Amino acid sequence: MSSDQPLLLESDLPSVIHHRHRKSGSRTCICSNASFSSASSTFDEPQQPQTSDLDLNDHRDVVLAKDCIFHSALANSTSFGTEKDFHSVASQFSGQFPLECPTRVERTRRQSWGTMELHDANVNNNNRTVPFEISSASAAASSQRIRHKSVQFDDEALYEDSARLIYINDPKKTNDKYEFTGNEIRTSKYTIITFLPKNLFIQFHRVAYLYFLVIAALNQLPPLAVFGRTVSLFPLLFVLCVTAIKDGYEDWRRHRSDRNENNRESLVLQYGDFRSKKWKRIQAGEVVKIFADETIPADMVLLGTSDQSGLAYIQTMNLDGESNLKTRYAKQETASAVSSEACDVSGFIRCEQPNRNIYEFTANMEFNGLKFSLSQSNIVLRGCQLKNTDWIIGVVVYAGQETKAMMNSAPSPSKRSRLESYMNRETLWLSIFLFIMCLVVALGMGLWLVRHKNQLDTLPYYRKRYVNDGPDKGKKYKYYGIPMEAFFSFLSSVIVFQIMIPISLYITMELVRLGQSYFMIEDRDMYDANSGSRFQCRSLNINEDLGQIRYVFSDKTGTLTENKMEFRMASVHGKNYGNSLLMAGNNTAEAAVIPKRRWKLKSEIAVDSKLLTMLQQDSNRDERTAAHEFFLTLAACNTVIPILSDGGYSGCGTSESNEDVEHIDYQGESPDEQALVSAASAYGYTLFERTSGHIVIDVNGEKLRLDVLGLHEFDSVRKRMSVVIRFPDNVVKVLVKGADTSMFSILANGGESNNSIWHSTQSHLSEYSSQGLRTLVVASRDLSDAELEEWHNMYEEASTALTDRVTKLRQTAALIECNLKLLGATGIEDKLQEGVPEAIESLRQAGIKVWVLTGDKQETAISIGLSCKLLSADMQQIIINGTSEAECKNLLGDAIAKYCVRSSSIGPRNLKHKTSAGHGDLDIPNGLKSLNLPKWHPGKEEGTNAPLALIIDGNSLVYILEKELESELFDLATSCRVVLCCRVAPLQKAGIVALIKSRTDDMTLAIGDGANDVSMIQMADVGVGICGQEGRQAVMASDFAMGQFQFLKRLLLVHGHWNYQRVGYLVLYNFYRNAVFVLMLFWYILCTAFSTTSALTDWSSVFYSVIYTSIPTIIVGILDKDLSHRTLLQYPKLYGTGHRQEAYNMQLFWITMIDTVWQSLVLFYVPLFTYKDSSIDIWSMGSLWTIAVVILVNIHLAMDINRWIAREDELMRKRHDRVRSRQQVPS
Repeated sequence: MSSDQPLLLESDLPSVIHHRHRKSGSRTCICSNASFSSASSTFDEPQQPQTSDLDLNDHRDVVLAKDCIFHSALANSTSFGTEKDFHSVASQFSGQFPLECPTRVERTRRQSWGTMELHDANVNNNNRTVPFEISSASAAASSQRIRHKSVQFDDEALYEDSARLIYINDPKKTNDKYEFTGNEIRTSKYTIITFLPKNLFIQFHRVAYLYFLVIAALNQLPPLAVFGRTVSLFPLLFVLCVTAIKDGYEDWRRHRSDRNENNRESLVLQYGDFRSKKWKRIQAGEVVKIFADETIPADMVLLGTSDQSGLAYIQTMNLDGESNLKTRYAKQETASAVSSEACDVSGFIRCEQPNRNIYEFTANMEFNGLKFSLSQSNIVLRGCQLKNTDWIIGVVVYAGQETKAMMNSAPSPSKRSRLESYMNRETLWLSIFLFIMCLVVALGMGLWLVRHKNQLDTLPYYRKRYVNDGPDKGKKYKYYGIPMEAFFSFLSSVIVFQIMIPISLYITMELVRLGQSYFMIEDRDMYDANSGSRFQCRSLNINEDLGQIRYVFSDKTGTLTENKMEFRMASVHGKNYGNSLLMAGNNTAEAAVIPKRRWKLKSEIAVDSKLLTMLQQDSNRDERTAAHEFFLTLAACNTVIPILSDGGYSGCGTSESNEDVEHIDYQGESPDEQALVSAASAYGYTLFERTSGHIVIDVNGEKLRLDVLGLHEFDSVRKRMSVVIRFPDNVVKVLVKGADTSMFSILANGGESNNSIWHSTQSHLSEYSSQGLRTLVVASRDLSDAELEEWHNMYEEASTALTDRVTKLRQTAALIECNLKLLGATGIEDKLQEGVPEAIESLRQAGIKVWVLTGDKQETAISIGLSCKLLSADMQQIIINGTSEAECKNLLGDAIAKYCVRSSSIGPRNLKHKTSAGHGDLDIPNGLKSLNLPKWHPGKEEGTNAPLALIIDGNSLVYILEKELESELFDLATSCRVVLCCRVAPLQKAGIVALIKSRTDDMTLAIGDGANDVSMIQMADVGVGICGQEGRQAVMASDFAMGQFQFLKRLLLVHGHWNYQRVGYLVLYNFYRNAVFVLMLFWYILCTAFSTTSALTDWSSVFYSVIYTSIPTIIVGILDKDLSHRTLLQYPKLYGTGHRQEAYNMQLFWITMIDTVWQSLVLFYVPLFTYKDSSIDIWSMGSLWTIAVVILVNIHLAMDINRWIAREDELMRKRHDRVRSRQQVPS
């Protein structure tokens, strides 16, 4: 989310780097580890037979030779682990792994690559990333390999066993052992043969279904046949059939989609020509040709493109939701042998086994006796679309179910609502109650038989023996003895009372939730007009949980803010600029300093007149040189793609009719990069051409061509990005930008002047952070020929390694990213989303605690917290920034003692500590999780009532979550009104959520917009994704999705409250109506000598819960409102009914059950005494009882309805919305 903290995969951690602690003031050149990794693009320029490409981290590839072609890496990714992984992994995420700038002797020694040591005691570490998963369950790739800590560069022997060999244009030889799958895909769950058994197996995972199956089976036995054998099967068959029809329809749609997908066609090289072939028949090893705007049918390694340099643009929206174009390229060796009509390429590719990681690909290709490496930027994945490129030709390496897109199509983890778990508890009580009633009937039957054992043959309604003439006269008439008769009576009463467990409740809840979801989706107040996105319900089984949320865990960038960056401030050579901003189109006198530009951006950028003046004058040579290199770095050190256009844009300034003005736009994977490049263009440094191996920048009207020798991408360990360029005068420079925490440690030791610039820049950075701006530091240095050659040789060796490439390339980057000259710093504004302060304040009034977990630096996060009213000026801030376990323990202890925070372990009962292996998790009994914790009123500090705000960084969380400090953190955090976590890794976010879930019964909600929020979203009880600027990974992993954070207020306070009230009443009412009916039958059996005979028809019992009473219940469950939306929004404290469980709790359950006792007695005895002396038969009496109970429960439902008609203001609002929608429809 943060520009200076990209997303981190687990294996991004260099497990082979020796760990050291250094003081903050040290100037040793160090690369500190971070919590995230970034997404950017890269360069490569194949011009010579031996090309080199650099895979800088686990999900991006960078090329650092003079032979490079520009290419782009995909955006951020995350790998989600289980809860038990959080604390053990957390220490690796934020620990520091120094990569010191080596001396000459060290550089020579390190080229052996065998001197690196393990960071911790884990001897065996996976050398590959844990693959990224769009959906939930994290699984290791099938080709993970264990390596020794001492690694040599020749990894071919290690890789041979698990490598996949792809022979180009020879699918038969490629799949000679029939071990590779075809390209046919199948997303459906069933086939015609497997549908019935598989669907039934899935459905019978519900225990209630098994219960009714046993009841139906018992009713088939002759001694127990209370109802008709067919009728007894109807309720279960009805529910099974409805669910099966729904599942079958959904699966039929999947089959139809699969059929359409598999029958699409592409051009495949066959017998020397490209011929059309269906996708499902494409095999690994075949050469495929794709034209512009077509979809890629399989994962392919590029062999050639319509661009002479092998460059291609793709759009990955179908894969990760990102609309920005990415660049991929073909190796120059193969690109020269490929043309539009022919593909004369032979050789083979040795690649890794299929895995889920869409941001990594490691392989080698042997072609015409040459061996060169392939990386993620040489492969195009299935589902991507080709853009701005006429055609590409590639060889299939993964097909069908083995493609990365299909391996990432696993479903999200299923979540169960809290109310449903409570309902299972009450179902257990009903089962006990049912058992007691059946036991009473059985005992009564036994006692009655003992009392009347000598009169059984003379009673009018009982027979012990046959009395009719015939061969059976004198034999037993269905009589099995008193014990067996009592046992059969017990089983028969179970059948009679079966609907005490409401089987229809499950299908009713599904239908009600479906209706609730429809009205949430259609809510116009949760429609985002800016992005055109409306509310999404991606999970239909936790609607009611929205009404019981106690904790909201939110990301900052893109969730609270817009993630639309604007360049605001700049510190150049120790001077601050940005206080006198002008728009380029202003007609003021001061705007005269802004020269007329050849290039017109899509949106105008405000510029500082003083900085422009300094760039145009020669008053201070050092200052002007620094400013020149500063803006050159902004324009060159990026992965942005310039897009030239003939059409005009509606900018902020006046329109220009000058034909010489060209319109330019920038496509980039990071909004930060787009803002920096646009700012450089506004100051006269316009990047307008990026080709194979070079870029062209318009510097105030003069074209400057720079050869790109290599690009080191932004990664999680270095936290910086660098580009190696050669100027026209053959001077080679490395331009670097990165986070201040990693940049100041690699700057060169200078004199007094440099120290002054250092201090000024640091002061400016603090000022920018206090204003909520996102900061980057810019630096550069010249490279000598010897340094360049040494780096290039080391790079070539590292880039061809198939294993542990990431760590080796990081050390390669460390050779040149040191002794840098500080140029300046930038401040970029990420504006707060509309309505965020009001939403947070309403949530706080509703009793919901909002915690912000962000990767941004502490000062920026605090500033945003103040602007969005999360923090207030009167709050007492507790800041925990520890660098060791002891320091963190002392800081926590001091804060707890100072603010009189009571420990959660102090209470009426001793809490039981159960520590899971290696994690130190505190396991608190369920009964103590929230009810028995001591009541604590935050902010009581020795006479002050100021509320508390806890601010803690990710480095401190490493020691706290890993060590036995969780209890102290939990006590302190829950005593604060606000918690703000800065510089946290993705799994640390999930670890914080898990900390609250494991120690309380409170419901948690996580909301975010980026891939680094996926683990947090999946860990929380409710996950909400924001349809933002960083792709759709968060949306795809979420339970609900929306366009803006402000909609969370309406989602929780209105729809959450309504859904909770409705479903809570729905469950209680279903228990009530069934209990009334069963108890009425119970009283009847007690009056008929415990005989379990029924006065009701077989169909009456079936239709009672399925038809007679279910439809009104569904309507009320969808539409009833206890309060209007205006009232709920005006008084947020009304949301507290969910916290107090007022709609559904154990007390209400037992009151309802007691209520059913007297109502059932009235239902039974009033008709009985009324018709006592009449000649009415038993079946007529049973019909009367059925009619009475149906009328009673429906009148009870009608009396409980809160609102029969909509209020006048709501009707007027709906009418206004309809009129407005008609006006918006174009004629």
